[in-house]
Amino acid sequence: MSATRLIVLGAVRTFQPVHGYFVRRELLSWGVETWAHVHPGSIYNALRSLDHAGEIDVVDTENEGARPARTRYRLTTDGEKAFFTLLRDALWTVQMDPSALFAGLMFASALRREEVIDAMTARCDKLRAASVEIKHASQDAAEARTAPAHTQELWNIGAARLGGELRWCRAYAGRLRAGHYRFYPEPGWNAPPGPEGRWDAQLWQPIDR
Repeated sequence: MSATRLIVLGAVRTFQPVHGYFVRRELLSWGVETWAHVHPGSIYNALRSLDHAGEIDVVDTENEGARPARTRYRLTTDGEKAFFTLLRDALWTVQMDPSALFAGLMFASALRREEVIDAMTARCDKLRAASVEIKHASQDAAEARTAPAHTQELWNIGAARLGGELRWCRAYAGRLRAGHYRFYPEPGWNAPPGPEGRWDAQLWQPIDR
């Protein structure tokens, strides 16, 4: 739920005041079903849960022609605090399930560039330590031989995943230092997508620093 909660809070925060249908449409265009396992129905469920928790609030109800009335939401003070708590936890904490990290990357621009670089630097250190730990645990398991031999592959895939994320983490931190993307409060960091639903191409380019 934490990844879904972060994703929905982040979408409401980005487009507020916004109604649930727009949030659903936008998030599905980001492919959240694939990389975060967030299904369309769970987006509405999350909105109801966040409203009940006092993290989003009803602004008004829109009526457009014959369409059903649509309720628009915005983040409350508690919602803003929850968003940043979840965002920082997603970027700073190493987990085997990557959903939270993926969600954090979608909204990393809400933080200052320097903080995200620090988070990635710390993440690289944690990943490197975890890689060393899993190496020794794997050796101990092989020597003990208390489980079927093929369980060694569980350690191997764990080590491969950690190593792959470590390589990405180092490369991403390097791109951030080189000026890629936009972060708060850099010019254009929160520019919404245009009328065709496409984000400004400039957001994808390095900043001249």
